[in-house]
Order: sequence, then structure tokens, then C-alpha cells
Amino acid sequence: MFHLPAYRKLFLAFIVFSLFMSCGFINLRPIEVIIIPGVSNTVLENADSTITISFNTEMNKKEIEKLITVSSEAELAECDNLWNGNTLILTPRKGWTAGTRYLISISGFARSIDGRELRFEKYIYFYAVNKSMPPLVDWYSPLDGESISVNNSKLEIHFSQFMDRLSTETSLSIDGMGDRNYEWLNDDKVLLIIPNKALSPWTIYRWSLTSQAKNKDGVPLAQKITASFITDFDRIMPKVENVYPVIQSNGKWFATGGSLEEGFGPSLGLAVDFNKPMGDTVLRSLRFEPSLLGKTEKLSDKSIVFIPNLPLEPEIVYTLIVSGETKDAEGLKIGEDYRRSFIADIPFMKVLGINAADGASLDFCDLENDNNTLQISVSEPHGGIVFISINFSLMLNKESKQKTALAISLSPFFPINLDPIALRSAAWVSDDRLIMEWERLQGGSAAEPNFYKLLIPGGRGGVANQDGLFLKKDVCIFLEVKNDET
Repeated sequence: MFHLPAYRKLFLAFIVFSLFMSCGFINLRPIEVIIIPGVSNTVLENADSTITISFNTEMNKKEIEKLITVSSEAELAECDNLWNGNTLILTPRKGWTAGTRYLISISGFARSIDGRELRFEKYIYFYAVNKSMPPLVDWYSPLDGESISVNNSKLEIHFSQFMDRLSTETSLSIDGMGDRNYEWLNDDKVLLIIPNKALSPWTIYRWSLTSQAKNKDGVPLAQKITASFITDFDRIMPKVENVYPVIQSNGKWFATGGSLEEGFGPSLGLAVDFNKPMGDTVLRSLRFEPSLLGKTEKLSDKSIVFIPNLPLEPEIVYTLIVSGETKDAEGLKIGEDYRRSFIADIPFMKVLGINAADGASLDFCDLENDNNTLQISVSEPHGGIVFISINFSLMLNKESKQKTALAISLSPFFPINLDPIALRSAAWVSDDRLIMEWERLQGGSAAEPNFYKLLIPGGRGGVANQDGLFLKKDVCIFLEVKNDET
């Protein structure tokens, strides 16, 4: 049997006694740790499932919390810490994202309350809800940097998986597009983005789709997508190519063959041709100086026609203006006002001559003066009747004849005490000649004749034919009336 020397027994007893007196009791047992999830690639059941780290002894909590991080490839996962006894419970503040791989990392030294030290070096990967593959963007159109037309333009995105509509739409941003509609195709694997109004020409549009876009299982897009396109496919500027008069036949407009400056007559329209298809605003692009009332219609995608409400006035210089703000179908502007001046090929109606039954007459040349006098004679015993024939330069239809006859007047002028007269009849012997009969005219003497005023009103509200052609101004004739016996 082995025996220690006496002095060694005493020395060992002294050491044990000293330790007992200074520390009480030394715990040499290891610190046990249980982590849930405990093995990598575990799939947590819910998006708000917790992580637990349990110890078999009371630990220095602050030290433990500093050693722990939870992260994904994209970011740190923020968690709330809660101790339940010796168990630390980690709860995700925003919830776990489905299909995302997270890493629990515990690294460093921590101590228990009883003084034992624990060295951590633990790395555990886990998923939540599922560990499906993330969706990808397979293809999109327009391609990055592609030039496109503004007409019927849309953004089309193809995904590798069936997507969640709401998260995908809210994750998409397109600078400058404004209001738009979304259309899903192919069981939500294809997204069409259609703007509510045409895009602006020669403009760069940038768009992005963040990783917040998720598939049907809640798995986010693998990476953010950014791209751009430019609406400069059409680089031809719009312009006015021709302006010319047109005539309507069987509901269609045909060029007259004349020029604007020499051939724009009554009952004609004014056509404007452009070099390319124009937008709808072209119907509001025309104006005139002085102003003209009328309507504008499309002849084709490149042509419009202006139809005046009334014939243009003769001898007036009109200027046609096509606004520089006029846009083509692509939205490109003309840039500068197009201006073209002309005088309409529209004559004034004229009175060519006036004749009385007794042979007295005035011809066109005589009527150019403001003071025109026609000497006639009447027989008062026979009713003071006078016949006046008026010859116009233009033809009149039935309605305009009736209005003309009612518009012409003959009234006593001098002396002021002449008796009233009356119109007995008015008859058109042709489309341009009117014979009017008045009665109760009184003849004066050679020394003191009587005067009656024959007025044929002119201007827009005066005598006019069915085409709206009118006398330039009033035609005023003074009838110098004498008795047959004088």
C-alpha cells in the first residue's frame, strides 16, 4: 500500500482547507446550452416563430445578448430579447421572410453567475415557413436602354415563378410614368404595366423592382432589378406640308386644284396636310387672324379640314396659323407656329344696274358714288305708280330672293310732308333681277321735285345670296320724282 510522506499529507490538507475557506465550493461542471433550432436548415413553422437559447445555469444576460446575431444575406434581422428564467427568447420584430436563409451566430466568451466561463462558437442556418427557391426575373421589355415609340407602349416583366400580385405591384416604381394599369397573364407569371396616357417623347424612363416582390409562397425576389428605356424611336419632327382648298361631294372632300391664295372661294373647306400621323390635339391647332368661326375635322391621320361657318369676307387679308404646340401621334411638337396669309377668292355682291319703267336707269359705274339720283316721272291720276328693276351681280335662290325683296325699301325723303307710299308687288323675272312696284308716289315740279329714298341694305346683315355673299355696303338711290304733266 502506497503512503504519502507526512509532510506532503499536511501540505495537501492545507491547500484543500485554504480553497474551502476562500471560495466556499468550486463548481467544475460544464455549462449546458440548448438552441432551438438546433441544427442547420431547419424550417421554422411560422413567420413569427421564436428562437430559444436555454442554459442549465443562470448566466450573465448582458454578455450573452452581445454574443448573438441573427442575419440573412441581405441584412441583420432585428429581434426582441426576452429572458424566461435561464432561457433567452428571440422574437423577430418584422417577422421572418419565407424562403430566406437566416444565420444564428453566437461567438465569444460569457460567464455564468457562479463564475464559470463558456466559450461560444456556434453557427446555425435556418428558414421560416418554407425554403423554396426565390423567384427570378427571366425577361423584360423594353430591354435596358432600348428606344421605343410612345404609342401603345407598355412594360412587360416575365417571372420564373407565380407571383403575389400586391407585393409585386407595390414593389415596382417607374419614374415619370404616372397613373398606370396592371394586367397579369400566364397565371401571374407575366406582368404588363400599361400607362393611362401616352408617354412623353424623347424621355428616359427608369424603373426598378425591389426584393420586396414575392412569389405565391411569400418568397422574395432574389435581387433588385433596375432598368431604363427611352422614347426616342421616332426622331422625325412634324411639320405642315401643304394647305389647299377642298370641295365636298357625296360626303367626301376633294382638292379643287386651286391654291389657297387664288382659289379659296365660297362653300369650300381648307385642308392642311402634315408629313406624318398627328395626335388628336391637331383638331384644336388652327386659328385665324382675323378670327373665323367653323369646325375642324380629320380627313386622315395626316390631314385635317377647316369648314367655315360663314363665307370669308372679300378683300380681307386672313392669316392661317397652325400652332407650334401641335403634336404628332408620338407627342412631338411642330415647334414654331406655321403662318400663311391669303385673300379669299370671294366677291362682294353688287348691284349692276337700276332701271325705271319710263326708261331712266343707273348702271354699275354710276352706283360707285354715294349720292346717286335717278330721275323718274309718275302719273298721280293713275295712282302714282313706279316700277323699279334691280339687277344683281350674283344668282339668288328662292329663300334668298324672298329675304332680299323684304329687305329693300322705298320711303319719302323730301319734303317731309310727303304721303306714305306702299309696295304693290315684287317679282323676280330671273335669278338675278327683281322688279318692284310701288304706289302713291307724288311728283313734284321742275322747280321743286319730290325725293324718295331707295335703300338696298348691305353688309353681313343685308342683302345676300344663299352662299352668304353680300353687298359690301348699303346702296342708296334717291328717286327724283316729277309729274308726267310737268
